[in-house]
Amino acid sequence: MISTEDAEGALEFMYDNCSRLAEAKAQKEQIKEFKKIESSRLFLEAPKGSVADRQAWAFSHETYRKLIDGEKEALRKEHELTMRFKTREQKRGCYNESTRRNG
Repeated sequence: MISTEDAEGALEFMYDNCSRLAEAKAQKEQIKEFKKIESSRLFLEAPKGSVADRQAWAFSHETYRKLIDGEKEALRKEHELTMRFKTREQKRGCYNESTRRNG
């Protein structure tokens, strides 16, 4: 059985962390877009050669690899917060169902 305090705590968590989730999503999108720009810049900066050679050079560049790592961390944060929100939503749903049945 989920207590009223647990249900209220779930709502408080969601309220207190909604801006963190929004920030994580925004950061992920910003990195995703910047990664496209940076790969194009690196492609143009790459030594002369075939398209495949220039792409390989751009994608293996340290700057691009750091963006990949940043994107990975942004995705991790977003997924972690999303799963925490889903857990709290389930807790609230269980509480609502139990009060509906008992009330």
